[in-house]
Amino acid sequence: MYKRIRDLREDRDLNQTAVAKMLGMSQTGYSKYETGENDVPTDILIKLADFYGVSVDYLLGRTKNPKMNV
Repeated sequence: MYKRIRDLREDRDLNQTAVAKMLGMSQTGYSKYETGENDVPTDILIKLADFYGVSVDYLLGRTKNPKMNV
């Protein structure tokens, strides 16, 4: 999961500060999600999935298909 959220951010040429700001948190706190130092809370997973337009299952590594099932 941690690699996926980093890859999604980098693919969009965003820095950690920009994503952290969107989430309403510090860059340091967000960085700990990308490194796996802290688990990503469910509400943050949902925000990231919505922000990147992918499914939570994709972020969690449960599927290789990033598309959301609606």
